Amino acid sequence: MQAIHDGQCGLCTHFGEHAAKTDALVSIVTSKSAPETLLDECGHPKHASLHLKVTPISGCDGFVPAAAA
Repeated sequence: MQAIHDGQCGLCTHFGEHAAKTDALVSIVTSKSAPETLLDECGHPKHASLHLKVTPISGCDGFVPAAAA
């Protein structure tokens, strides 16, 4: 498991934004940790057309904190 910190994709509202809210995504926000192999789509409007797959420890300047689970 990898520790996730503020500013990283795993704690961003855009991480997995277009997928159904899964237990895995809720678990990342509450535990602030994620498996090393997890990839999900970035739903940030600037990146949406690129269909980027990012890890929870990725990050960008478009970070928006996810709502508390």
